[in-house]
Parts: sequence; C-alpha cells; structure tokens
Amino acid sequence: MLYSFVKIIARLALRIYCRDIYINRKEYLQQQGPLMLAVNHPNSFLDAIILCTLFDKPVFSLARGDAFKNNFFAYLLHHLKMLPVYRVSEGVENLEENYKTFDLCKEIFKKNGIVLIFSEGRCINEWHLRPLKKGTARLAISSWLDGIDLKVLPIGMNYNSFKKFGKNVKIYFGEYIQKEAVDFKNSDGIAIRQFNENLRNQLSPFIYEISSENTASLRTHLFVPQHWLKKIILFIPALFGAIIHAPLFYFAKWLTNFLIKEKGHYDSTIVGILFLFYPISLLLVAGFVFYFTTSWYSLLLLLLLPFTAWSYVQLKQQMD
Repeated sequence: MLYSFVKIIARLALRIYCRDIYINRKEYLQQQGPLMLAVNHPNSFLDAIILCTLFDKPVFSLARGDAFKNNFFAYLLHHLKMLPVYRVSEGVENLEENYKTFDLCKEIFKKNGIVLIFSEGRCINEWHLRPLKKGTARLAISSWLDGIDLKVLPIGMNYNSFKKFGKNVKIYFGEYIQKEAVDFKNSDGIAIRQFNENLRNQLSPFIYEISSENTASLRTHLFVPQHWLKKIILFIPALFGAIIHAPLFYFAKWLTNFLIKEKGHYDSTIVGILFLFYPISLLLVAGFVFYFTTSWYSLLLLLLLPFTAWSYVQLKQQMD
C-alpha cells in the first residue's frame, strides 16, 4: 500500500526533478519476473528511485544494511520493498544476515517478482564502471541451482550532473543473462568469474567513461538540446518558477549540506527532502490563497506551481 502510494507521487516528482530520461528499450519496463536487475551505482538511492518508479511491476531493491539499524526506519524500508545487504565495513557479524536477504530474494523470484541489485556495491559519483562485486553472481547462481528460471537484466545508468537540480538521465538495457550463459555447475569461483565477465561486457558499452574535467565529452553525451520555440513558450512560467520555488529549494539545499555525511549522497538527499516538503508547501500556498480569496480557483495552484517548476528545470543550465 505504502509502496504503491509513494510510487504514484514519485512518478509525478520525477517529471519535475528530471529534465529528460532516455531509455533505449522502453518495452523492458513491462517485464515480468523472475527477473534480477543488475545495475551500476553512480548516484546513491536516486538510482533505485528512478528504476523502481519506471517499472510497471513492483521492484524490490537491495540497500545498505546500516540504514536498517533503527527499528522505525527498518519497518518503513521494509514496506517500501527494500531489503538489507551488509558490507564488511558494517560489521562482520552482520554478514550472516545477507543469506537471509538472498533467501528472501529467491522467494520473490519464485513468485515471479523483480529484484534490483547494484553490482558495483558501493555508490561513487563518477562516469566510470567500477569492478563488479560477487553478490549479483552468487544470487543468480544460487537461484539457478534452486531451479528458478531467473533472468538477469544488465542496466547502465548515466547522469549529466551529480550536483545540479534537473537531471538528464540515460538508461540502457542490455540482453538477458540466463542460466545457459554460465557453467554454474563448475567450481564456484569459475562460475562467478564467468558471470561477472558476461555482465561487465554488457555494462561497459552503456556507461560513459568520462573524467569530471572533460566537460566537452559530458556535453556531447548528456546534453539535451532545447528547441528555440520551447524556450520562448516556457520563458515566462520558468521565470515565475525560479522565483516562487527559490525559498524551498535553498532550504532543501541548506538542509542537505547540513545532513549529508558522506560523498555520493547529495542528489538523493535533496530529492528526498523535496519529496517530503514540496507537497506540503503546495498545500500551504493553495490554502493560504484560498483563505484570503475564498475562491476555489486557488486550487489550480496545485497544478500551476508544479508546471512552473517543470518549466524552469527544462530551461535551466544543464552542466556543472
């Protein structure tokens, strides 16, 4: 229930937060399970938000285990279809919990569900494919050994910026990796290496290899041209959008800088804050106008204000 409600709100929010989301094979968004999404991890939980929102079917995602330490947050994340995965840095004693999570994933697969896993493990804001961890391979091979007809879908994600509000996102779906592609009945180490080589070969063409200083290459790959007519039509609403939303945006930016504890989580944190506060601010503004005008036309602000925000995002500067 909570997942479905948040997904509806997130679909609307992403239209404002993201200027453009390019997908090379949109038909894959209607896929059934058992399916595992094997994804690179450049932008913290924003990666999961985008993919879980785009897919028609519910998507369970694996998240860092330390987010589940608090009982309330663990309960909330559970209802958002998130499952914990622990790293050595989060305590060797917690690694046993990963077996429970993998067993839950296999139960999801048996019910034709979808699970998202970040195959690089840790998130780093960069345009680069990092070495793949063994977790994706182990879960896939374990599922195949249990007789689950699992398909693994490689997905590469790219962002124009890890700091600017208003994202250009390019998402590339690869070809399914199925049990026939891996000799998983051989030794465990060979099977894992074979799986990761297959996955890496698919992900490599989809992920831009760009240094942070190479702005020319960034512009070539991730800049979205805007038609001159669109610029003219949206200029006035974009100007209003910039002015009206500035207090909320700078509050969210300040709070993000205050809360953020480690690199790589800026985008996701500011999205989370705006996700919480923007609906509240819309209701407050509409209510304030209604109180003084007693006109039901004030409710149109619930549509007009998001439109001005969308207009501003369309025209604002795209590159760092």
